[in-house]
Amino acid sequence: MTSLFNYIVWQPSLTIGPLHWYALCWLIGLALAYIIVKRLYKQQKIKDELFEPLYIYCFFGILIGARLGHCLFYQPDYFLSSGRHIIEMFLPIHFVDGNMSFADDLLFKWTNGAAAYIGYKGLASHGGTLGLMIALWLYVRWSKLSIWTVLDNIAIATPVTACFIRLGNLMNSEIIGKVTDVPWAFIFTRVDSLPRHPGQLYEAIAYAVFFFIGWRLYRKHSEKVGTGFFFGLCLTLIFTFRFFIEYTKDIQVDFESGMLLNMGQILSIPFIIIGIACMKGGKWIKKLGAK
Repeated sequence: MTSLFNYIVWQPSLTIGPLHWYALCWLIGLALAYIIVKRLYKQQKIKDELFEPLYIYCFFGILIGARLGHCLFYQPDYFLSSGRHIIEMFLPIHFVDGNMSFADDLLFKWTNGAAAYIGYKGLASHGGTLGLMIALWLYVRWSKLSIWTVLDNIAIATPVTACFIRLGNLMNSEIIGKVTDVPWAFIFTRVDSLPRHPGQLYEAIAYAVFFFIGWRLYRKHSEKVGTGFFFGLCLTLIFTFRFFIEYTKDIQVDFESGMLLNMGQILSIPFIIIGIACMKGGKWIKKLGAK
């Protein structure tokens, strides 16, 4: 990372040892969420045996939801066009001329149409949020805990994970911003030589701030856990910010060109409405299992 005409030239290595930075950031984010929620469960005297399965439900819910969200929200014309492409939704591969080909820089590779494992290219945060909600619903059915207690605890830790996911996007030079002349602009050399908004960094910083806001409110008002307040706060803060930060981002897919609101903004609106409704509370919250 060097400076050029007051801009930051961004050309980090994609990997650190055998790991991609993106994968490492995901792991750090999930590990921190694990530590935070485990502490919350202990403080609230929730049985230890109910915690470990929660992490498994969340991990697969986020991963599957984020992957399907990207494929169905952003590239449905490609992934639903053939059986081979549907397979690509679920497996970290890409078919070319009838053969499976992968990137050349990971675990192993073969020549002449065979390949190496690369992971998934394309994960959507909105899909990850939906996947997490479904996973938590399944977890609640198994654990018999209040759904709002579980959602509130997860929501307190969620901004930490979101922060590190966006740092992973930054290391990958993906989800780049629009061209700008602000002095802190990044030149993502793997994309082009133009100075752009570091939208990933904006989001990472915002999510870190949201975590400290949520944590401070929890320390002062822990009695609100189980009311849906912290879940609503998390959704409202993250997706309201996400709605406005989209104005600094370049389009993710071609069909967004000319749209009044891009796909990220459209998908953010229902989450904002749900978040505000949860913070406000009401009889419907109690009917779904609030204390």
